[in-house]
Amino acid sequence: MSETLPELWLRGIAFNPAAPSDVLIRLLEQAAGEAGRLMCEGRDLPDAVIDAALRHPDRGIRRRLAGNQHVDPAQLAPLATDPSGIVRAGLAGGPRSRPRWVRPLPDDILVTFLTAQDGGEDGMLTEHEITQELSASRQIPLSFYRAMAGHEHPELRVRATWRWQSLTPAQQEALLDDPDPAVREAAQGSIWELDPEAVEARLPSFGSHSKPFVLGTCALSPALVEQCFADDTVHPLTWNRHTPADAVARLARHPDAKVRTRVAARPDLGPDLVTELREDPNEDVRVRARLHPFPRTWAEYWAIHRVIGHGPDCTCPITEPDTEPDTEPSPDWFAACATSEEPVLRRVAASWPGLPAALVETLALDDDEEVRIRLACHHPLAPPHLLLDVFVTRRAHRPHLLTLPAFPRTGLTHLIGHPDPEVRALAAADPTLPDPPVEDADESVRRAAAANPILTAKVLEALLADPRTAEGAAANPSLSVPRMHALLDRCLNGDATPSPAAGC
Repeated sequence: MSETLPELWLRGIAFNPAAPSDVLIRLLEQAAGEAGRLMCEGRDLPDAVIDAALRHPDRGIRRRLAGNQHVDPAQLAPLATDPSGIVRAGLAGGPRSRPRWVRPLPDDILVTFLTAQDGGEDGMLTEHEITQELSASRQIPLSFYRAMAGHEHPELRVRATWRWQSLTPAQQEALLDDPDPAVREAAQGSIWELDPEAVEARLPSFGSHSKPFVLGTCALSPALVEQCFADDTVHPLTWNRHTPADAVARLARHPDAKVRTRVAARPDLGPDLVTELREDPNEDVRVRARLHPFPRTWAEYWAIHRVIGHGPDCTCPITEPDTEPDTEPSPDWFAACATSEEPVLRRVAASWPGLPAALVETLALDDDEEVRIRLACHHPLAPPHLLLDVFVTRRAHRPHLLTLPAFPRTGLTHLIGHPDPEVRALAAADPTLPDPPVEDADESVRRAAAANPILTAKVLEALLADPRTAEGAAANPSLSVPRMHALLDRCLNGDATPSPAAGC
Protein backbone atom coordinates (compact mmCIF):
# COMPACT_ATOMS: atom_id res chain seq x y z
CA MET A 1 0.00 0.00 0.00
CA SER A 2 1.34 3.42 -0.94
CA GLU A 3 2.38 5.72 1.87
CA THR A 4 0.57 8.99 2.35
CA LEU A 5 2.26 12.37 2.09
CA PRO A 6 2.06 12.95 5.89
CA GLU A 7 3.86 9.65 6.52
CA LEU A 8 6.59 10.61 4.06
CA TRP A 9 6.98 14.11 5.52
CA LEU A 10 7.19 12.76 9.06
CA ARG A 11 9.88 10.26 8.19
CA GLY A 12 11.79 12.84 6.19
CA ILE A 13 11.76 15.42 8.98
CA ALA A 14 12.76 12.71 11.46
CA PHE A 15 16.04 12.31 9.59
CA ASN A 16 16.56 15.93 8.58
CA PRO A 17 20.07 16.78 9.87
CA ALA A 18 19.08 20.44 10.33
CA ALA A 19 15.95 19.76 12.38
CA PRO A 20 16.32 21.38 15.84
CA SER A 21 15.30 19.78 19.13
CA ASP A 22 11.85 21.40 19.28
CA VAL A 23 10.99 19.92 15.88
CA LEU A 24 12.28 16.47 16.70
CA ILE A 25 10.56 16.36 20.08
CA ARG A 26 7.22 16.83 18.34
CA LEU A 27 7.89 13.54 16.55
CA LEU A 28 7.69 11.78 19.93
CA GLU A 29 3.95 12.48 19.99
CA GLN A 30 1.73 9.46 19.52
CA ALA A 31 0.23 10.98 16.37
CA ALA A 32 3.67 10.85 14.69
CA GLY A 33 3.46 7.06 14.73
CA GLU A 34 6.44 5.04 13.58
CA ALA A 35 8.44 8.10 12.50
CA GLY A 36 9.31 8.94 16.11
CA ARG A 37 10.51 5.42 16.82
CA LEU A 38 12.60 5.32 13.66
CA MET A 39 14.15 8.65 14.65
CA CYS A 40 15.01 7.44 18.16
CA GLU A 41 16.80 4.41 16.79
CA GLY A 42 18.31 5.58 13.53
CA ARG A 43 20.09 8.92 13.89
CA ASP A 44 22.21 11.11 16.14
CA LEU A 45 20.02 13.12 18.49
CA PRO A 46 20.39 16.41 20.38
CA ASP A 47 20.62 16.11 24.17
CA ALA A 48 17.15 17.57 24.67
CA VAL A 49 15.60 14.90 22.44
CA ILE A 50 17.51 12.14 24.21
CA ASP A 51 16.28 13.41 27.58
CA ALA A 52 12.68 13.54 26.33
CA ALA A 53 12.92 10.01 24.92
CA LEU A 54 14.46 8.66 28.14
CA ARG A 55 11.44 9.95 30.08
CA HIS A 56 8.86 9.03 27.45
CA PRO A 57 5.92 6.93 28.71
CA ASP A 58 5.88 4.82 25.55
CA ARG A 59 8.08 1.77 26.07
CA GLY A 60 8.49 1.50 22.31
CA ILE A 61 10.19 4.91 22.17
CA ARG A 62 12.60 3.98 24.97
CA ARG A 63 13.28 0.58 23.42
CA ARG A 64 14.24 2.14 20.09
CA LEU A 65 16.48 4.66 21.83
CA ALA A 66 18.22 1.78 23.61
CA GLY A 67 19.27 0.41 20.23
CA ASN A 68 20.64 3.70 18.86
CA GLN A 69 24.20 3.25 17.56
CA HIS A 70 24.72 6.99 17.04
CA VAL A 71 24.19 8.19 20.62
CA ASP A 72 26.97 8.03 23.21
CA PRO A 73 26.18 4.91 25.29
CA ALA A 74 26.91 6.87 28.48
CA GLN A 75 23.81 8.98 27.80
CA LEU A 76 21.70 5.82 27.71
CA ALA A 77 22.68 4.71 31.24
CA PRO A 78 19.18 5.31 32.72
CA LEU A 79 17.82 2.61 30.39
CA ALA A 80 19.89 -0.03 32.24
CA THR A 81 17.43 0.35 35.14
CA ASP A 82 14.35 1.08 33.01
CA PRO A 83 11.08 -0.25 34.46
CA SER A 84 10.71 -2.42 31.36
CA GLY A 85 12.86 -5.51 30.89
CA ILE A 86 12.31 -5.18 27.15
CA VAL A 87 14.02 -1.78 27.22
CA ARG A 88 16.85 -3.08 29.39
CA ALA A 89 17.39 -5.98 27.01
CA GLY A 90 17.44 -3.56 24.10
CA LEU A 91 20.42 -1.74 25.62
CA ALA A 92 22.10 -4.98 26.68
CA GLY A 93 21.72 -6.52 23.23
CA GLY A 94 23.00 -3.51 21.30
CA PRO A 95 21.66 -2.00 18.06
CA ARG A 96 19.29 -4.23 16.11
CA SER A 97 21.02 -3.24 12.88
CA ARG A 98 24.19 -4.95 14.15
CA PRO A 99 26.75 -2.40 12.98
CA ARG A 100 30.19 -3.80 12.27
CA TRP A 101 31.85 -1.44 14.71
CA VAL A 102 30.80 -2.67 18.16
CA ARG A 103 31.11 0.01 20.84
CA PRO A 104 31.73 -1.22 24.39
CA LEU A 105 29.28 -0.13 27.04
CA PRO A 106 30.62 2.05 29.89
CA ASP A 107 31.69 0.19 33.01
CA ASP A 108 28.88 1.59 35.15
CA ILE A 109 26.25 0.20 32.77
CA LEU A 110 27.98 -3.18 32.69
CA VAL A 111 28.08 -3.30 36.49
CA THR A 112 24.37 -2.43 36.63
CA PHE A 113 23.45 -5.28 34.31
CA LEU A 114 25.76 -7.88 35.84
CA THR A 115 24.63 -7.20 39.41
CA ALA A 116 20.91 -6.71 38.74
CA GLN A 117 18.52 -8.51 41.07
CA ASP A 118 15.51 -8.39 38.75
CA GLY A 119 14.61 -8.04 35.10
CA GLY A 120 12.30 -5.06 35.36
CA GLU A 121 8.94 -4.17 36.82
CA ASP A 122 6.98 -5.50 33.85
CA GLY A 123 8.18 -9.06 34.41
CA MET A 124 8.77 -9.60 30.71
CA LEU A 125 12.33 -10.89 31.15
CA THR A 126 14.58 -12.12 33.94
CA GLU A 127 17.91 -10.55 34.85
CA HIS A 128 19.58 -13.73 33.57
CA GLU A 129 17.97 -13.39 30.14
CA ILE A 130 19.09 -9.76 29.94
CA THR A 131 22.64 -10.74 30.90
CA GLN A 132 22.60 -13.36 28.14
CA GLU A 133 21.74 -10.61 25.66
CA LEU A 134 24.66 -8.58 26.98
CA SER A 135 27.13 -11.48 26.76
CA ALA A 136 26.19 -12.15 23.14
CA SER A 137 26.38 -8.49 22.11
CA ARG A 138 30.20 -8.13 22.25
CA GLN A 139 29.69 -4.89 24.19
CA ILE A 140 31.81 -6.12 27.11
CA PRO A 141 35.49 -5.33 26.44
CA LEU A 142 38.10 -7.91 27.43
CA SER A 143 39.64 -5.36 29.76
CA PHE A 144 36.44 -5.32 31.83
CA TYR A 145 36.52 -9.09 32.30
CA ARG A 146 40.01 -8.84 33.78
CA ALA A 147 39.09 -5.79 35.87
CA MET A 148 36.26 -7.78 37.46
CA ALA A 149 38.84 -9.86 39.34
CA GLY A 150 39.55 -6.87 41.58
CA HIS A 151 36.10 -5.30 41.63
CA GLU A 152 34.57 -4.33 44.95
CA HIS A 153 31.34 -6.16 44.12
CA PRO A 154 31.71 -9.89 44.96
CA GLU A 155 29.28 -10.92 42.20
CA LEU A 156 31.67 -9.51 39.62
CA ARG A 157 34.62 -11.28 41.21
CA VAL A 158 32.64 -14.50 40.89
CA ARG A 159 32.13 -13.77 37.21
CA ALA A 160 35.86 -13.18 36.83
CA THR A 161 36.47 -16.81 37.79
CA TRP A 162 34.47 -17.90 34.77
CA ARG A 163 37.38 -16.77 32.58
CA TRP A 164 40.02 -18.39 34.73
CA GLN A 165 42.70 -18.81 32.10
CA SER A 166 42.55 -15.16 31.04
CA LEU A 167 43.54 -14.07 34.56
CA THR A 168 47.09 -13.50 35.72
CA PRO A 169 48.55 -15.88 38.34
CA ALA A 170 48.34 -13.06 40.90
CA GLN A 171 44.64 -12.55 40.16
CA GLN A 172 43.97 -16.28 40.40
CA GLU A 173 45.73 -16.45 43.75
CA ALA A 174 43.79 -13.46 45.06
CA LEU A 175 40.47 -15.01 44.08
CA LEU A 176 41.35 -18.33 45.70
CA ASP A 177 42.03 -16.38 48.91
CA ASP A 178 39.12 -13.92 48.53
CA PRO A 179 37.41 -12.77 51.75
CA ASP A 180 34.00 -13.65 50.28
CA PRO A 181 33.22 -17.39 50.55
CA ALA A 182 31.17 -17.37 47.32
CA VAL A 183 34.14 -16.00 45.40
CA ARG A 184 36.50 -18.56 46.92
CA GLU A 185 34.10 -21.34 46.03
CA ALA A 186 33.81 -20.10 42.44
CA ALA A 187 37.59 -19.90 42.14
CA GLN A 188 38.02 -23.42 43.46
CA GLY A 189 35.41 -24.51 40.93
CA SER A 190 37.47 -23.12 38.05
CA ILE A 191 40.96 -24.49 38.71
CA TRP A 192 40.00 -27.82 37.16
CA GLU A 193 40.57 -26.28 33.70
CA LEU A 194 44.33 -26.59 34.19
CA ASP A 195 44.23 -30.05 35.77
CA PRO A 196 44.42 -32.70 33.00
CA GLU A 197 42.95 -35.47 35.13
CA ALA A 198 40.10 -33.27 36.33
CA VAL A 199 39.34 -32.25 32.72
CA GLU A 200 39.25 -35.91 31.70
CA ALA A 201 36.89 -36.74 34.56
CA ARG A 202 34.54 -33.84 33.85
CA LEU A 203 34.36 -34.07 30.06
CA PRO A 204 31.58 -36.72 29.90
CA SER A 205 29.28 -34.40 31.87
CA PHE A 206 29.47 -31.66 29.23
CA GLY A 207 27.01 -31.45 26.36
CA SER A 208 28.05 -31.84 22.73
CA HIS A 209 28.13 -28.05 22.26
CA SER A 210 30.55 -27.50 25.17
CA LYS A 211 33.01 -30.32 24.49
CA PRO A 212 34.86 -28.56 21.62
CA PHE A 213 35.38 -25.55 23.90
CA VAL A 214 36.82 -27.75 26.66
CA LEU A 215 39.06 -29.65 24.24
CA GLY A 216 40.25 -26.40 22.70
CA THR A 217 41.08 -24.51 25.90
CA CYS A 218 41.79 -26.83 28.81
CA ALA A 219 44.81 -28.92 29.85
CA LEU A 220 44.46 -32.45 28.43
CA SER A 221 45.61 -35.78 29.81
CA PRO A 222 47.43 -38.28 27.53
CA ALA A 223 44.42 -40.57 27.70
CA LEU A 224 42.05 -37.81 26.62
CA VAL A 225 44.34 -36.87 23.73
CA GLU A 226 44.38 -40.49 22.58
CA GLN A 227 40.60 -40.62 22.80
CA CYS A 228 40.37 -37.56 20.55
CA PHE A 229 42.51 -39.24 17.90
CA ALA A 230 40.47 -42.43 18.19
CA ASP A 231 37.17 -40.52 17.86
CA ASP A 232 38.51 -38.19 15.15
CA THR A 233 37.67 -35.16 17.30
CA VAL A 234 41.11 -33.58 17.05
CA HIS A 235 40.20 -30.24 15.50
CA PRO A 236 39.97 -28.39 18.88
CA LEU A 237 43.43 -29.70 19.75
CA THR A 238 44.94 -27.77 16.85
CA TRP A 239 44.40 -24.42 18.60
CA ASN A 240 44.70 -25.55 22.23
CA ARG A 241 47.87 -24.08 23.71
CA HIS A 242 47.97 -26.97 26.20
CA THR A 243 48.16 -29.70 23.54
CA PRO A 244 51.28 -31.80 24.27
CA ALA A 245 54.21 -31.51 21.86
CA ASP A 246 53.98 -35.13 20.71
CA ALA A 247 50.31 -34.63 19.86
CA VAL A 248 51.14 -31.44 17.94
CA ALA A 249 53.62 -33.43 15.83
CA ARG A 250 50.94 -36.03 15.08
CA LEU A 251 48.47 -33.32 14.13
CA ALA A 252 51.03 -31.79 11.77
CA ARG A 253 51.03 -35.09 9.87
CA HIS A 254 47.29 -35.70 10.07
CA PRO A 255 45.66 -36.90 6.81
CA ASP A 256 43.08 -34.08 6.98
CA ALA A 257 44.56 -30.96 5.38
CA LYS A 258 42.30 -28.74 7.50
CA VAL A 259 43.92 -30.13 10.62
CA ARG A 260 47.41 -29.58 9.25
CA THR A 261 46.44 -26.04 8.22
CA ARG A 262 45.39 -25.08 11.73
CA VAL A 263 48.55 -26.57 13.21
CA ALA A 264 50.91 -24.98 10.69
CA ALA A 265 50.79 -21.51 12.29
CA ARG A 266 51.05 -22.56 15.95
CA PRO A 267 53.71 -20.50 17.73
CA ASP A 268 55.06 -23.59 19.52
CA LEU A 269 55.72 -25.52 16.32
CA GLY A 270 59.27 -26.82 16.10
CA PRO A 271 61.54 -25.79 13.18
CA ASP A 272 61.61 -29.32 11.72
CA LEU A 273 57.82 -29.43 11.51
CA VAL A 274 57.72 -25.93 10.03
CA THR A 275 60.10 -27.02 7.29
CA GLU A 276 58.03 -30.12 6.64
CA LEU A 277 54.75 -28.21 6.45
CA ARG A 278 56.22 -25.63 4.10
CA GLU A 279 56.50 -28.47 1.58
CA ASP A 280 53.03 -29.86 2.25
CA PRO A 281 51.04 -30.86 -0.88
CA ASN A 282 48.16 -28.60 0.25
CA GLU A 283 48.52 -24.91 -0.62
CA ASP A 284 46.63 -23.66 2.46
CA VAL A 285 48.98 -25.60 4.70
CA ARG A 286 52.01 -24.18 2.90
CA VAL A 287 50.67 -20.63 3.23
CA ARG A 288 50.19 -21.00 6.98
CA ALA A 289 53.61 -22.57 7.42
CA ARG A 290 55.24 -19.73 5.50
CA LEU A 291 53.95 -17.27 8.08
CA HIS A 292 56.56 -18.45 10.56
CA PRO A 293 58.34 -16.96 12.43
CA PHE A 294 55.63 -14.27 12.70
CA PRO A 295 53.27 -16.06 15.14
CA ARG A 296 55.82 -16.18 17.96
CA THR A 297 53.09 -15.80 20.62
CA TRP A 298 49.53 -16.99 20.95
CA ALA A 299 48.30 -13.41 20.71
CA GLU A 300 49.97 -13.18 17.31
CA TYR A 301 48.57 -16.55 16.30
CA TRP A 302 45.02 -15.39 17.02
CA ALA A 303 45.58 -12.05 15.28
CA ILE A 304 46.41 -14.00 12.13
CA HIS A 305 43.56 -16.44 12.63
CA ARG A 306 41.02 -13.60 12.83
CA VAL A 307 42.01 -12.52 9.32
CA ILE A 308 43.16 -15.48 7.27
CA GLY A 309 40.67 -17.12 4.95
CA HIS A 310 37.83 -14.64 5.47
CA GLY A 311 37.75 -13.24 1.94
CA PRO A 312 37.20 -9.72 0.57
CA ASP A 313 33.54 -9.52 1.60
CA CYS A 314 34.11 -10.42 5.26
CA THR A 315 31.80 -8.39 7.49
CA CYS A 316 32.81 -9.83 10.86
CA PRO A 317 32.17 -7.46 13.81
CA ILE A 318 34.94 -4.97 14.59
CA THR A 319 35.63 -4.58 18.30
CA GLU A 320 38.08 -2.35 20.10
CA PRO A 321 41.57 -3.88 20.18
CA ASP A 322 42.74 -5.20 23.50
CA THR A 323 45.38 -3.19 25.31
CA GLU A 324 47.00 -5.95 27.34
CA PRO A 325 50.43 -7.02 26.04
CA ASP A 326 49.72 -10.69 26.72
CA THR A 327 46.56 -10.69 24.59
CA GLU A 328 47.44 -8.22 21.81
CA PRO A 329 50.55 -8.26 19.59
CA SER A 330 52.98 -5.37 19.90
CA PRO A 331 52.97 -2.36 17.56
CA ASP A 332 56.36 -3.47 16.23
CA TRP A 333 54.90 -6.83 15.26
CA PHE A 334 52.05 -5.22 13.32
CA ALA A 335 54.55 -2.89 11.61
CA ALA A 336 56.61 -5.91 10.56
CA CYS A 337 53.47 -7.53 9.16
CA ALA A 338 52.76 -4.37 7.14
CA THR A 339 56.06 -4.70 5.28
CA SER A 340 55.92 -8.48 4.83
CA GLU A 341 55.92 -10.09 1.41
CA GLU A 342 53.03 -12.28 2.57
CA PRO A 343 49.63 -10.74 1.69
CA VAL A 344 48.05 -12.48 4.68
CA LEU A 345 50.31 -10.62 7.08
CA ARG A 346 49.70 -7.30 5.36
CA ARG A 347 45.96 -7.96 5.77
CA VAL A 348 46.58 -8.51 9.47
CA ALA A 349 48.42 -5.20 9.70
CA ALA A 350 45.68 -3.40 7.76
CA SER A 351 43.14 -4.64 10.30
CA TRP A 352 44.92 -2.99 13.22
CA PRO A 353 43.68 0.58 13.84
CA GLY A 354 46.91 1.62 15.53
CA LEU A 355 49.09 1.29 12.44
CA PRO A 356 51.19 4.47 11.85
CA ALA A 357 50.15 6.91 9.12
CA ALA A 358 53.18 6.19 6.92
CA LEU A 359 52.34 2.49 6.76
CA VAL A 360 48.68 3.32 6.15
CA GLU A 361 49.68 5.31 3.08
CA THR A 362 51.71 2.37 1.82
CA LEU A 363 48.96 -0.21 2.37
CA ALA A 364 46.37 2.03 0.73
CA LEU A 365 48.25 1.39 -2.52
CA ASP A 366 48.82 -2.32 -1.90
CA ASP A 367 48.47 -4.71 -4.84
CA ASP A 368 46.31 -7.03 -2.75
CA GLU A 369 42.63 -6.02 -2.79
CA GLU A 370 41.91 -7.59 0.60
CA VAL A 371 44.64 -5.47 2.16
CA ARG A 372 43.03 -2.32 0.80
CA ILE A 373 39.53 -3.41 1.85
CA ARG A 374 40.61 -4.22 5.40
CA LEU A 375 42.44 -0.94 5.70
CA ALA A 376 39.37 0.98 4.52
CA CYS A 377 37.07 -0.78 6.98
CA HIS A 378 39.34 -0.89 10.04
CA HIS A 379 41.73 2.06 10.08
CA PRO A 380 40.66 5.62 11.01
CA LEU A 381 43.38 7.11 8.78
CA ALA A 382 42.38 5.25 5.63
CA PRO A 383 42.29 7.88 2.84
CA PRO A 384 38.87 9.01 1.57
CA HIS A 385 39.63 7.92 -2.01
CA LEU A 386 40.17 4.36 -0.75
CA LEU A 387 36.89 4.40 1.17
CA LEU A 388 35.10 5.50 -1.97
CA ASP A 389 36.80 2.88 -4.13
CA VAL A 390 35.74 0.10 -1.77
CA PHE A 391 32.21 1.49 -1.58
CA VAL A 392 31.86 1.40 -5.36
CA THR A 393 33.39 -2.04 -5.86
CA ARG A 394 32.25 -3.98 -2.76
CA ARG A 395 28.55 -3.80 -1.89
CA ALA A 396 28.97 -5.80 1.34
CA HIS A 397 30.92 -3.01 3.01
CA ARG A 398 28.72 -0.06 2.06
CA PRO A 399 26.65 0.21 5.27
CA HIS A 400 29.81 0.26 7.38
CA LEU A 401 31.73 2.68 5.17
CA LEU A 402 28.89 5.21 5.27
CA THR A 403 29.31 5.45 9.06
CA LEU A 404 32.98 6.45 8.88
CA PRO A 405 33.81 10.14 9.48
CA ALA A 406 36.38 10.22 6.65
CA PHE A 407 33.98 8.92 4.03
CA PRO A 408 33.79 11.52 1.20
CA ARG A 409 30.49 13.29 0.56
CA THR A 410 31.62 15.65 -2.19
CA GLY A 411 33.48 15.30 -5.45
CA LEU A 412 31.19 12.50 -6.56
CA THR A 413 29.74 13.95 -9.76
CA HIS A 414 31.58 11.41 -11.89
CA LEU A 415 29.39 8.70 -10.34
CA ILE A 416 26.01 10.23 -11.19
CA GLY A 417 25.60 7.97 -14.22
CA HIS A 418 26.77 4.80 -12.50
CA PRO A 419 24.62 1.72 -13.26
CA ASP A 420 24.36 0.80 -9.55
CA PRO A 421 21.50 2.78 -7.89
CA GLU A 422 23.29 2.79 -4.51
CA VAL A 423 26.28 4.50 -6.08
CA ARG A 424 24.06 6.97 -7.93
CA ALA A 425 22.22 7.76 -4.69
CA LEU A 426 25.53 8.58 -3.03
CA ALA A 427 26.41 10.94 -5.87
CA ALA A 428 22.91 12.46 -5.90
CA ALA A 429 23.44 13.74 -2.35
CA ASP A 430 26.67 15.59 -3.25
CA PRO A 431 25.97 19.28 -2.44
CA THR A 432 28.35 20.35 -5.21
CA LEU A 433 26.22 18.61 -7.82
CA PRO A 434 24.79 21.26 -10.20
CA ASP A 435 21.58 19.40 -11.02
CA PRO A 436 20.42 16.66 -8.57
CA PRO A 437 18.61 13.85 -10.46
CA VAL A 438 15.17 14.13 -8.84
CA GLU A 439 13.62 12.29 -11.79
CA ASP A 440 15.86 9.21 -11.58
CA ALA A 441 14.10 5.89 -12.14
CA ASP A 442 15.27 4.57 -8.76
CA GLU A 443 13.45 5.60 -5.56
CA SER A 444 16.59 5.78 -3.40
CA VAL A 445 18.31 8.06 -5.92
CA ARG A 446 15.28 10.39 -6.08
CA ARG A 447 15.15 10.52 -2.29
CA ALA A 448 18.85 11.40 -2.03
CA ALA A 449 18.54 14.01 -4.78
CA ALA A 450 15.51 15.62 -3.15
CA ALA A 451 17.48 15.93 0.10
CA ASN A 452 20.36 17.73 -1.62
CA PRO A 453 20.78 21.13 0.10
CA ILE A 454 21.59 22.85 -3.19
CA LEU A 455 17.89 22.79 -4.18
CA THR A 456 15.96 26.06 -4.03
CA ALA A 457 12.87 26.73 -1.94
CA LYS A 458 10.66 26.76 -5.03
CA VAL A 459 11.93 23.36 -6.17
CA LEU A 460 11.53 21.92 -2.68
CA GLU A 461 7.88 22.93 -2.57
CA ALA A 462 7.17 21.01 -5.75
CA LEU A 463 9.07 17.99 -4.43
CA LEU A 464 7.18 18.04 -1.13
CA ALA A 465 3.92 17.67 -3.02
CA ASP A 466 5.13 14.68 -5.04
CA PRO A 467 4.98 11.30 -3.27
CA ARG A 468 8.02 10.17 -5.24
CA THR A 469 10.22 12.84 -3.67
CA ALA A 470 8.32 14.04 -0.58
CA GLU A 471 10.39 12.13 1.96
CA GLY A 472 13.71 13.36 0.57
CA ALA A 473 12.47 16.93 0.37
CA ALA A 474 11.30 16.83 4.00
CA ALA A 475 14.79 15.61 4.96
CA ASN A 476 16.47 18.47 3.09
CA PRO A 477 18.59 20.58 5.50
CA SER A 478 17.67 23.69 3.49
CA LEU A 479 14.08 23.35 4.65
CA SER A 480 13.41 26.20 7.09
CA VAL A 481 12.44 25.45 10.66
CA PRO A 482 9.08 27.28 10.33
CA ARG A 483 8.33 25.12 7.29
CA MET A 484 9.16 21.99 9.26
CA HIS A 485 6.73 23.05 11.99
CA ALA A 486 4.09 23.87 9.39
CA LEU A 487 4.41 20.39 7.90
CA LEU A 488 4.21 18.83 11.36
CA ASP A 489 1.09 20.86 12.11
CA ARG A 490 -0.58 19.35 9.09
CA CYS A 491 0.70 15.83 9.75
CA LEU A 492 -0.16 15.72 13.44
CA ASN A 493 -3.52 17.42 12.93
CA GLY A 494 -4.53 15.16 10.06
CA ASP A 495 -4.42 17.79 7.29
CA ALA A 496 -2.58 16.27 4.30
CA THR A 497 -2.51 19.39 2.15
CA PRO A 498 0.82 21.24 2.13
CA SER A 499 0.50 25.00 1.90
CA PRO A 500 3.38 26.77 0.16
CA ALA A 501 5.68 28.73 2.40
CA ALA A 502 7.46 31.95 1.60
CA GLY A 503 10.78 30.21 2.04
CA CYS A 504 12.06 26.78 2.88
